Amino acid sequence: MKSYSETKTTDVTAELALAMAEKASKTLMRTFTPEELPPANVWHYHQGVYLYGMQRVWEKTQNQEYFDYLKSYLDNLLDEEGNFLFERDQLDSIQVGILLYPLLDETKDQRYKKAADKLRYLYYTLNKTKEGGFWHKDKYPYQMWLDGLYMAGPFALMYQNAFNEQGLDDMVLYQEKLMRKNMKDEKTGLLYHAYDESRKMPWANLETGCSPEFWGRSVGWYGTALIDILDHLSEEHSGREELIESLHSLIKSLVNYQDEKTGLWYQIVDKGSKEDNWLESSCSSLFIYTIARAVEEGYVGKEYLEAAVKGYQGLLNKMIEVDGDLLTMKGICIGTSAGVYDYYVSRPVSENDLHGVGAFILASMALVNIIK
Repeated sequence: MKSYSETKTTDVTAELALAMAEKASKTLMRTFTPEELPPANVWHYHQGVYLYGMQRVWEKTQNQEYFDYLKSYLDNLLDEEGNFLFERDQLDSIQVGILLYPLLDETKDQRYKKAADKLRYLYYTLNKTKEGGFWHKDKYPYQMWLDGLYMAGPFALMYQNAFNEQGLDDMVLYQEKLMRKNMKDEKTGLLYHAYDESRKMPWANLETGCSPEFWGRSVGWYGTALIDILDHLSEEHSGREELIESLHSLIKSLVNYQDEKTGLWYQIVDKGSKEDNWLESSCSSLFIYTIARAVEEGYVGKEYLEAAVKGYQGLLNKMIEVDGDLLTMKGICIGTSAGVYDYYVSRPVSENDLHGVGAFILASMALVNIIK
């Protein structure tokens, strides 16, 4: 196994980042058939995040192998009428739908439109808080999670643009505004993982309803959502500047909590000084993606690119090992609910978990587009 610890920060190039994205993509392609991607034969956001990263690689390289793999995953789950099995009571199920649009564009196969319609109509049936915020899942009543903005936001904007249905943009921006209103901590500039309107969860602050910690990956999903929503939001929309301000505020806070030595970020973002806290690779990847894309689009100044490159170098140094054409990503927190500090820092870590590798591919491709 080879790490890149000997590589200096200035040696991170677009060519290196693209090579890493391709190695990560192909490692899992060789490990799993599209049908076997874990959890096998399931419509699940883990596969969605990985395949979304792969989509970015395909768009850059035009290597048909990536497109065919992505298509095979979806085709295995869709029948001839566009029917598929998915959990209809949660925002997580919507995320995979972002993969339908490039397939529809390329093939004109109406199965993908029918599947997108089914996901779009979930917004009518999802339970809501009294303020109109989507419950993250039915088993978490009256709770909004940061994750949900990424899981359900970009898809809705893509649907509006693809099929000219107005108003979905306003729906998404309202969900983001509720998260900022109820979950943002003004002192740190970060957002708490979850909010319980009912104040019934053991972790819920009785005054604010918030969970007590800034869990890295949830903050990463939020930042990724802001970027991807802005990608699809009309330049003329009245809420655009407010969303950019939210993104700028978040990135400023993230840079404040970046580990100076490694360039990475911690499982609990603001508590790097605690001995039992640890550096986590998937949130670091999502933060890199958010920062690099924000620089690319001019939402923040070019001075922030240094933080993204430093973070990427940290991933190569600490979390990525390469053996020939195979890549191993370490330090990925497994799937996690909302909770207290001890819960988060005791979560197991895994290697090559799909949403970790997917986040790394997204980070790599973001750098491909912005560094020389």
